[in-house]
Amino acid sequence: MNESLLRELTPAVIGVLVRRGADFASAEDAVQEALVKALATWPDDPPRDPKGWLVTAAWRKFLDHTRSEISRRDRELAVEVEPPAGPAATTDDTMRLYFLCAHPTLSPASAVALTLRAVGGLTTRQIATAYLIPEATMAQRISRAKRRIAGVPLNQPGDLATVLRVLYLVFNEGYGGDVDLAAEAIRLARQLAALTDEPEVEGLLALMLLHHARRASRTGPDGRLVPLAEQDRALWDTALIVEGVEVLQAALARDRLGEYQAQAAIAALHADAQDVSETDWVQIVEWYDELVRLTDSPVVRLNRAVAVGQADGPQAGLAALADLDPGLPRYVAVTAYLTEQSGSRQDAAKLYAEAARAATSVAERDHLTRQAARVRQRP
Repeated sequence: MNESLLRELTPAVIGVLVRRGADFASAEDAVQEALVKALATWPDDPPRDPKGWLVTAAWRKFLDHTRSEISRRDRELAVEVEPPAGPAATTDDTMRLYFLCAHPTLSPASAVALTLRAVGGLTTRQIATAYLIPEATMAQRISRAKRRIAGVPLNQPGDLATVLRVLYLVFNEGYGGDVDLAAEAIRLARQLAALTDEPEVEGLLALMLLHHARRASRTGPDGRLVPLAEQDRALWDTALIVEGVEVLQAALARDRLGEYQAQAAIAALHADAQDVSETDWVQIVEWYDELVRLTDSPVVRLNRAVAVGQADGPQAGLAALADLDPGLPRYVAVTAYLTEQSGSRQDAAKLYAEAARAATSVAERDHLTRQAARVRQRP
């Protein structure tokens, strides 16, 4: 049973139903029911035309629901005649569904959930498990999102930048339950890249591939965080790195630089170094300068300070922090690292401990606590 095929077909089938007159919410529900039926019947009786089968099954589910709603009799009459069976329509509304599911009126959490369900083809239970929340809570979130965009036509122009942010949010969730959200985000980014002619989509895909390539080295056997400088680079997935670099080069050749391309370029420079000592920090600082120009983000400036500290020395890195808000997440941790590099170990130990107390995750807190202990124990 090829579940990935079902997920790939999901947005196109929803698009067919919407074109036939179904509203988005009803179409999405009907397709989900058709997917459940496919999972039960396809292993023993695989169809010749998977998309056509799903369209027919979903359309019938939609008609069944429509006929059962007395309050919608007028609409029932409008869709009473079922289109003849045959090959599925070739029109693909996947791109429009990306835009709809990432509509600006939706919260980031709602946009992520709706994208995973309507475009990704995941079930509500899978999404809820991945985000460690009850299925009923996730169902309510998806229902509210569908109600909010109920009146938005499928052919309304969308915002690609919002779609990319949503996919990046999915990617950063990593792994949860039985769904690898990072891998799912990469799959959706590949799909989006095939539908568009925008280098920033390729930039995001390259960034995901390059980060995902280092996944196996980011935590130790005991679950501890492993900093980039200490990671076993033999564990890095070279095939993903090669693919990510090729995708990035194709994007950069278009000469329309965006923030995801710049981030991917930084990731590529890290991936290119056989050892941390071989990292081209000067080039990385130059790419961070481009990112600051593109985004003017305090978080980017914070990361740039680390790179400056590596390229020009820890004092230069600390000077780069001078204009930043000390309340920024990770500000104290970065200050601790650069302070340690400058040789002020006692001050660094205090800063690591302070950063640990402000950490937002158990893994990060434990890592910073160990860093504080390590610095204190050094002769």
